[in-house]
Amino acid sequence: MADLRNDWTHNEISEIYNTPLMELIYRAATVHREHQETGEVQVCTLLSIKTGGCPEDCAYCPQSAHHDTDVEAQDMLDRDEIISAARKAKEAGSTRFCMGAAWRCGKETKDFDTVLDMVSEITDMDMEVCCTLGMLTDEQAAKLKEAGLYAYNHNLDSGEDFYNRIISTRKYQDRLDTIEKVRENDISVCSGGIIGMGETDNDRIELIHNLATMPEHPESVPVNALIAVEGTPLEDQPKVPWYDMARMIATARITMPDSMVRLSAGRVDMSMEEQALCFMAGANSIFTGEKLLTTDNNELEEDMKMFDILGLSAREAFKDAKDKHVPKGAEAAE
Repeated sequence: MADLRNDWTHNEISEIYNTPLMELIYRAATVHREHQETGEVQVCTLLSIKTGGCPEDCAYCPQSAHHDTDVEAQDMLDRDEIISAARKAKEAGSTRFCMGAAWRCGKETKDFDTVLDMVSEITDMDMEVCCTLGMLTDEQAAKLKEAGLYAYNHNLDSGEDFYNRIISTRKYQDRLDTIEKVRENDISVCSGGIIGMGETDNDRIELIHNLATMPEHPESVPVNALIAVEGTPLEDQPKVPWYDMARMIATARITMPDSMVRLSAGRVDMSMEEQALCFMAGANSIFTGEKLLTTDNNELEEDMKMFDILGLSAREAFKDAKDKHVPKGAEAAE
């Protein structure tokens, strides 16, 4: 069995990343079988609970107030609407419900208190609850933990050098600091990145290196392909080929064998065969449902058909979760 390591060198990860693709997928599949249940994929649902008007200038994001896109700033969705969406997601087979708000940081308002209440209620549905609300203070992270939050998403997006070329309103260290606050409050970490923004292979390798050398690997690593949206600075970027996604997923799987690796944004443009190769490369989590925040996503019916054809099975909530991450009253599945 492959050892869990946090001391990967940049050169080691570069050698893995640059392995011929079929050999790389085979190697990743071997590691995957040693550490994960073959053919098991977690089904997740992501809902934008507060859309648009974000003060950050992330070049890839249509929700930024700096960009002229069709996404308009909206108030937070009604609480009942969000709870209803979570129930529908559970009924459809999702075991993780993720709530995203277009905030620079957690708000010290009644909206944040409403999020805390919703985290508790959705956790009581025996679902893993994940939030992505921007930067957090230690006090906010503690409140989310007390409410029952299982996971917090805060992507590194890319390597630090490239990050500084596509975002100017906050620093890479701000991302790392929020992840540290999440860790310190015993919330599991969801952190990955986006490819197809104009970065080099070396930038992608740096991203994997930064994730794989954290003191604890992120429990969840989303791999996203850029969805180029009109009105953003990256609107003319070409579509990411499936084999680039498979290469990133395989490299993440080999270097972080116990993590969930999520085939995330961009999956809507992939054929079932291309997705199958990504699952073989080590992906074992997807988002399903018509939207990923503001962009199109795969329909549930399509995904269930794919699961049937490929012989995939849905992963239970809290499977193999660390005790410190499991909310009170919930039990980790084995």
